[in-house]
Amino acid sequence: MALDAGTGSVRAVIFDLQGNQISSAQKEWTHLADPQIPGSMNFDLQPNWELASECIKQSIQRANIDAAQIVAVSTCSMREGIVLYDQQQRAIWACGNVDARAVEEVKALKMLNDRTFEKKVYDISGQTLALSAIPRLLWLSKHQPELYAQVHAISMISDWLAFMLSGELVVEPSNAGTTGLLNLKTRNWQPDLLEAVGLNSDILPAVKETGSLLGKVRSEIAAATGLNTETCVVVGGGDVQLGCVGLGITEASQAAIIGGTFWQQVVNLPEAKTDPEMNIRVNPHVIPPLVQAESISFFTGLTMRWFRDAFCEAEKHLAEQLGIDTYTLLEQMAARVPVGSNDIVPVFSDAMHFKSWYHASPSFINLSLDSAKCNKAALFRALEENAAIVSSCNLDQVQKFSGVKLSSVVFAGGGAKGQLWSQILADVTGLTVNIPVVKEATALGCAIAAGVGVGAYPSLRAAGKKLVKFERQHQPDQQNHAIYQAHKKKWIEIYHQQLLLVDSDLTTSLWKAPGL
Repeated sequence: MALDAGTGSVRAVIFDLQGNQISSAQKEWTHLADPQIPGSMNFDLQPNWELASECIKQSIQRANIDAAQIVAVSTCSMREGIVLYDQQQRAIWACGNVDARAVEEVKALKMLNDRTFEKKVYDISGQTLALSAIPRLLWLSKHQPELYAQVHAISMISDWLAFMLSGELVVEPSNAGTTGLLNLKTRNWQPDLLEAVGLNSDILPAVKETGSLLGKVRSEIAAATGLNTETCVVVGGGDVQLGCVGLGITEASQAAIIGGTFWQQVVNLPEAKTDPEMNIRVNPHVIPPLVQAESISFFTGLTMRWFRDAFCEAEKHLAEQLGIDTYTLLEQMAARVPVGSNDIVPVFSDAMHFKSWYHASPSFINLSLDSAKCNKAALFRALEENAAIVSSCNLDQVQKFSGVKLSSVVFAGGGAKGQLWSQILADVTGLTVNIPVVKEATALGCAIAAGVGVGAYPSLRAAGKKLVKFERQHQPDQQNHAIYQAHKKKWIEIYHQQLLLVDSDLTTSLWKAPGL
């Protein structure tokens, strides 16, 4: 069983040993902001555990199996979200991944040591300050000192789920790395980063690698969820890293693009290395000593949903009558639009600039009054091309600092369902694009970790290679690639000019990192 805590929902998924999904149950959850604390994203521990428990129970019922057949369970979650515990190991405070309450603390930390503190954090951990644990802990020490005084341990949300199941509190590198407190090379804590800002470094628990055995399901948890007390609990990890195992991205120089609400471009590096320009985030992989250079395209899937819901009501009705998905219909329309979308240039997510990251105001450039060239189909294709261009720019940045040369990429997530989008991605990047059978791979990777912990698989790497299968492959069209190279060059310059409008307070940024 995989217990997967995402940003928008939690789910429990049961797999057989061949990697086939047997059942799943999912519950949506909401991480509420405190109206008194701008930018806050609270993680409501007790209600959220109850939702997770209900998912476990439903998943077992839907599988129609004896709970004793579940040999192991592992956990994964959104990254960056942290949970704090008191001396009795009671969870007393938690926040979600994009909690941005510590804006002022981020600004102050950026000024520390003649503006060198953030660079030090990045060089050690691969993280910048914006979403790390350091400014959040500093915020608590200033604004809720009584609560902060009780803090005895810190973990990630995936570790908290494993703790709830087993009673054993540890962290693992792939998720804990996003705190900005873990050394990429040693895969262990770097306590002096907390001490440098006057925070207590005694709160850092033991580190165990993904796939390590933690213990067995506690009796009270078994009674509440329907799990068996003989079921083993195994250390899990971060959602993206385990998702890469579920996509077979287990060797150096392999890459994946995970196309969801946000798009992640992930490249495996053979050893710890950071970007001298601080554009790219670097995280520990779940397979040591690999690390993953990760770049993020903001709101890519959300932009497509916005376009569909805001402008495509007629297409929704027609797709329903035809018995197909609305996106499939829009892709069929967009396939008749020439490469380059009649020179329409969307401006949404920028390529990743981790050190100083903000976006231009959302817009379409080069619209015309010619309805034959500027219409819904052309705008939709332009958005798909734009997503591929941003991914290409992000992969370029990774290859530049890492020395890795890519020839192919695995494309997964909801975006990979689109035949046209997959081909556009191949044409823009010039890479072979492989589409896996299982596109939502995070739960599979998490289940693989559970299997490794009880000896069902020899290793994460071996299981990833054995269980991942591919349904199709897209080869780049070199003529289209040449067209897109020119289009990409134009997009980069247009985006730069659009950022100047934000700098001049003439337009509003789509998103800015905390502290900018």
